[in-house]
Amino acid sequence: MTRNALILIAAGGSAGMLLGAFAFQFIGGLAPCTMCVWQRWPHAAAIAIAALVMVIPGRLLPAAGALATLCTAAIGAYHTGIERGWWSGPSACSSGPISGLSADELMAQIMQAPLARCDEVPWELLGLSMASWNTLISLGLTLVWCVALVKTKPAH
Repeated sequence: MTRNALILIAAGGSAGMLLGAFAFQFIGGLAPCTMCVWQRWPHAAAIAIAALVMVIPGRLLPAAGALATLCTAAIGAYHTGIERGWWSGPSACSSGPISGLSADELMAQIMQAPLARCDEVPWELLGLSMASWNTLISLGLTLVWCVALVKTKPAH
């Protein structure tokens, strides 16, 4: 398989991930949490990088594409750990302790809470959340980018 074909597959994978995320949000009505949105940006970057790779020679951009998909995989893995209670998430999108709060303080905390929390799983398939699926698929896309990188001739 050619380098350009591999890059198109990787970019198509990232585009598919973004389209899926937007479908869950706008068609399925699942509001994304803060970390879900964070996972989208590297996919968008990978798509932009793929477009640039087609016109700019060298190995830097395929390496950047691999880094972008590895970045979203890392965010997804971190998010999965938060969902499973392995570690605490950012206070901006996870639930916090409520003991010792007055009724007014508790109400203020509720009103400031994000629409979707990072420590809840709104959807899963085969026991894996969207964050977990993003991690696995993005690792696969990273591998595709790496194979494309190996097939890329250094710029002169």
